[in-house]
Amino acid sequence: MKDKLEQILKEFRSGLETLSQQPQILKYKSDALGKNGQLSQILKSLKDLSNEERKVVGPLANKIKEEMNQLVASKLKEIEVQEINQKLEQNKIDITDRMVNRSNSLCHGGLHPTSLIQREIEDIFISMGFEVLDGPHIEDDYHNFEALNIPSDHPARDMQDTFWFQTEDGVRKFLLRTHTSTIQVRGMKDRKPPFRFIAPGKVFRCERTDASHEMVFHQLEGMMVGEDISIGHLIYFMKTVLKEIFKKEVEVRLRPGFFPFVEPGFELDIRCLICGGKGCSVCKQTGWVELLPCGMVHPRVLEAGGIDPQKYNGYAFGLGLDRLVMMRYGIDDIRHLHSADLRFISQFKDF
Repeated sequence: MKDKLEQILKEFRSGLETLSQQPQILKYKSDALGKNGQLSQILKSLKDLSNEERKVVGPLANKIKEEMNQLVASKLKEIEVQEINQKLEQNKIDITDRMVNRSNSLCHGGLHPTSLIQREIEDIFISMGFEVLDGPHIEDDYHNFEALNIPSDHPARDMQDTFWFQTEDGVRKFLLRTHTSTIQVRGMKDRKPPFRFIAPGKVFRCERTDASHEMVFHQLEGMMVGEDISIGHLIYFMKTVLKEIFKKEVEVRLRPGFFPFVEPGFELDIRCLICGGKGCSVCKQTGWVELLPCGMVHPRVLEAGGIDPQKYNGYAFGLGLDRLVMMRYGIDDIRHLHSADLRFISQFKDF
């Protein structure tokens, strides 16, 4: 009986190797392991065997049945991978190939408007002596909150609806970063004052979307640390950047704002360039657009970055890149920027 079971397995393995389609394999499995299959017949005959024979044949038959199931699963997985690779090969796109539109004229791709503005701003800040830094999208609680003077019981956490990753033990340790301010601490720890840097990137917040709000958007964090840094430095650099971006003087206003990582904190608004200050859905009928939360870096944030707040100070700001794009190109709804609509994006390829 033992030899017969091993022969069944050998023949099953040999026959399975000749099959290449999922329906064939499933039928083959059904025939071999079904109630009329050889293995099932042997299992049914166990009642006719002695106790000693049952102790040997029973476990062996179950072991062979399990191995046959594993062989089928492995074969099906192999076929699935082959089908996927075949589809990928058939649908492969050569991104270096020029596309031809319906009028038979060559057309070319272009950068997204957010990328255009980001590159332009990076060039402006680099010309003023700033470095360009980057950081991870998935952050820990320390860099996103604690190091920025936002402890676990701080009410400011309620201002940012956060996408958390929950571990198996139910503890929330990691999240999608809610601001590019997370790069501040890493930037400070790797440098000694004086220094200045910017950090553009994508951020994530679980909030309701409208003409000027999205769950995924772009910010550009900036920081300047040294001795005797003042709000005057902040205003000068911001007005210079806005003038370079819009190619004209832009009306701005500075009003008090609360942000745990700066003290004092401000909101820098610009006169809405969509409606000229008359009021629209973008500026929420106020004539002004919130563009740049900013302020003097809180001493606790400097300490978290390994910097002595008794000797050094600085300013920090978070520039809303998407809103800046909207003002620059007269876009009245931020959702256009994330729609992946080629009709919209193609308008900017020649800029």
